[in-house]
Amino acid sequence: MDWQNLPSSSNVEDRRGSGGGGLGIGGGAIGGGAALIIALLGWFFGIDTSSITGGGQTPQPQVQSSQRPQTQGGQTQGGTADQSRQFVSKILGSTEQVWGDVFQKNGRTYQPPRLVLFSGAVNSACGSATSAVGPFYCPSDRKVYLDTDFFALMQRRLGGGGDFADSYVIAHEIGHHVQNLLGISDKVDRAQRSARSEAVANRYSVGLELQADCFAGVWGNRTQSQTNLSQQDVQSAINTATAIGDDALQKQSRGTVVPDSFTHGSSAQRVSWFMTGFRSGDPGKCDTFNGAV
Repeated sequence: MDWQNLPSSSNVEDRRGSGGGGLGIGGGAIGGGAALIIALLGWFFGIDTSSITGGGQTPQPQVQSSQRPQTQGGQTQGGTADQSRQFVSKILGSTEQVWGDVFQKNGRTYQPPRLVLFSGAVNSACGSATSAVGPFYCPSDRKVYLDTDFFALMQRRLGGGGDFADSYVIAHEIGHHVQNLLGISDKVDRAQRSARSEAVANRYSVGLELQADCFAGVWGNRTQSQTNLSQQDVQSAINTATAIGDDALQKQSRGTVVPDSFTHGSSAQRVSWFMTGFRSGDPGKCDTFNGAV
């Protein structure tokens, strides 16, 4: 993926090293692979697992957030001192270009979010969060929050990773911003509050997440000419979508699958909706609610 060809964004706010504190495993914390799995579950299910992993302490991958390994032709090369910020700026800039064009063609003006890079912990209008919650979008301040160390963790523990897979993660969060601008998030929130059961409320949550996956696919489709995507790039995103399905994570964490508890969608659903957006490039194809909201 030639992400260097993408336009840069000026909406990146870098808070790394601003006092969030280094994260490590303390004396009373869960260690090793168990802590990594818990952190990942917190990320993908939107749950703050700091109380489980030791009072906000989260295991860190060995790759530092100030460096970004690049994969070119199957070979991994060391990044520059600020490779992560450059990468995020380029991906964010391309989402601004794509959604700016989509909104303009529909008679609207796209208002881009800011993307906050952090390490360890961060404060947002939605409250404070540690790296355990992973990348997230806060509608109250219209900002995406991202600890880039999760990209390395995703690659090491879930078999995902790669530039396009990491871009998919960012584009998914931008998808939530698009939903916020279009009023979809508010409609889902109202539907959830009036739902007759938790299982029904969860289905609305699944619809919201799958639509963000589809919107991420739309972004991927509309940047292909700039990024020169290969089949290997696309497969890396598919692998990631597969790995973060609720069923895959539940099997990994407890060995059983409870569909009524899904909040993000199964692996098959996540791959299917991402590819729907990627193949069509049309956000109009991303009705994951079947007209229910």
